[in-house]
Amino acid sequence: MKIYTRTGDAGQTSLVGGKRVGKDDARLEAYGTVDELNSHIGLLASAAGLDDADRATLNAVQHRLFDVGTILATEPESRWQPAPLSPECVGMLEQEIDRLDAALPVHKQFILPGGHPDSARAHIARTVARRAERRMVALAGAGMEVDATAMRFVNRLSDYLFALARTINVRTATPEQYWAPA
Repeated sequence: MKIYTRTGDAGQTSLVGGKRVGKDDARLEAYGTVDELNSHIGLLASAAGLDDADRATLNAVQHRLFDVGTILATEPESRWQPAPLSPECVGMLEQEIDRLDAALPVHKQFILPGGHPDSARAHIARTVARRAERRMVALAGAGMEVDATAMRFVNRLSDYLFALARTINVRTATPEQYWAPA
């Protein structure tokens, strides 16, 4: 099977279910951003400052992000519907946030993204997660049904990535930089 189909050359693509939409469709913007997020997670998973639990979490996250993308790419009228996202995936992220947070120093200031390069990668992934969440909220605001658990998962993922970014800085003895208001 060839990787190219030529069916999108005129700026349209198919949703799961067969409906043709423009490549600038809000639904494509949402699942495309989830795909971008998944790529950033893949890069982050190669970071040196991670332990086995972090890598396992990121691997699970990548699988769930494929689920989220599939949910977003499937039109409601499709005969085939993906399985809804399990609430346990949100709980898994919350457990990981708690695990990481327990070893972090308390902070009472805004932390600037950056520090160790792997921490910066986690911050980039965090901001892409926030954008994916905004795209999903926009879909819901336009009257399209968006899986509530998928929204919670992406929201919690950004929190997890913030905790992971801080953890990487601590593990690599890289000082955090705090915002100094003008």
